[in-house]
Amino acid sequence: NTTNICAEWEYDDPNSFVAEYNLANQEWKRTLVGSMHSLGIMAGLLIVGPLSDRFGRKKVLVVTGTLGGVFGVAKSFSPWYWFYCVLEFLEAAIGDCCSPCYILMTEIVSGNQRIIFTLMCILGHPFGTFMTALVAWLFPFWKTYLRILYAPCLLYVLYIFFLDESPRWLLIKKKKAKAASILEKAVRRNNLLLEKNVLENIACEDCVKTDFLNVLKTTFQSKLLRKRFFVCLVWWTTSTFVNYGMSINAVTLYGNKYVNFALLGIVEALGMFMMTFIMIRFRRKYPLMSCFFAAAILCISQPFVPKNLSWLSILLYMIGKLMTSLYFGITYLYTSELYPTLTRNSMHALCSSLGRIGAIIAPQTPLLMEYWSGFPPLIFGLVSTFAGLLTITVPDISNQALPDTVRQAEELGVPDVQMSPHITKDHTYQ
Repeated sequence: NTTNICAEWEYDDPNSFVAEYNLANQEWKRTLVGSMHSLGIMAGLLIVGPLSDRFGRKKVLVVTGTLGGVFGVAKSFSPWYWFYCVLEFLEAAIGDCCSPCYILMTEIVSGNQRIIFTLMCILGHPFGTFMTALVAWLFPFWKTYLRILYAPCLLYVLYIFFLDESPRWLLIKKKKAKAASILEKAVRRNNLLLEKNVLENIACEDCVKTDFLNVLKTTFQSKLLRKRFFVCLVWWTTSTFVNYGMSINAVTLYGNKYVNFALLGIVEALGMFMMTFIMIRFRRKYPLMSCFFAAAILCISQPFVPKNLSWLSILLYMIGKLMTSLYFGITYLYTSELYPTLTRNSMHALCSSLGRIGAIIAPQTPLLMEYWSGFPPLIFGLVSTFAGLLTITVPDISNQALPDTVRQAEELGVPDVQMSPHITKDHTYQ
């Protein structure tokens, strides 16, 4: 008998990502790419949020959106694996415009229209999920796939000519003339009549001008806001952990992997429409609790479904994914409504960033199936239960005006304190 030393690996698909960087028998390098992306998002939100609060929603949105396209396309030309990982991290860290985009939308829309526009904003995620599956199916070569996926992001640079800054942010930054000009344009486009002196006297409650660390310190000095931060952090960790965990474990479903992934996008879109209807009718707190508990029941019960009832297992999985999409969407909106304007984007980004710990842990859940196949859904259910119980401690709010100061944020949910979502009689913008 003779032993031949393996000189090089032969791949079934020589054009695959694994073959390109010769990753055979190196599973940790394959999963590291996803971990680098999650770490990039986690780090980036801590950077993008404060930049958005300091320099404005519009500028940061345009810059990050364009950089996302630059780094995304650049990944397809990377000659080395480790350089690809660096680009993956940078694309996620400073190429994600979701946070400033969402906060801008939240601040320019009146309270009674906020839910509808939130739906329009977050529907991009399930639509993107569906399109990702479609592009991957039509263009399986990974370099072509990346170029088609990221090239449209370069058009974000044109937003600088068509997008307006947040009037609320401009008022906080003492740029009253620009804020009034944007609001005047909105009045004209909506064919509304408004007395001229209303815009001339528009103002918001003064906030003490200070640096970012002192602003955060002021926010965290509030016992109520500290408690809300912990609750929001649990919401985000649960949302990212369970959502991404269920998406990753979807590979265990029968059928075409592209079709299954596209179905997840359809389920998420359905969840967004359901979320809009529920939140219009039932406010915030109790729908969020209900979704957490419903997801928990579905996830915990799935491992105990008889193996001969595979259709029932798939049905429970899809409904459970629907519930997680619901509470992820509600969490996104609810978090932004609980903090004052000066730190809203920073606190929203901080919760979202630290909550990405769940996204980092989620890829490891399939390893638990070696001990028992029901461990991942069981853990998803227990985590959802804990998040649902913590939701009891936060105020129940609806289409109220966004708080501008720490005091107003603390008064959320107090029956005797109400803030108008429009311009008040003394011409204060709230």
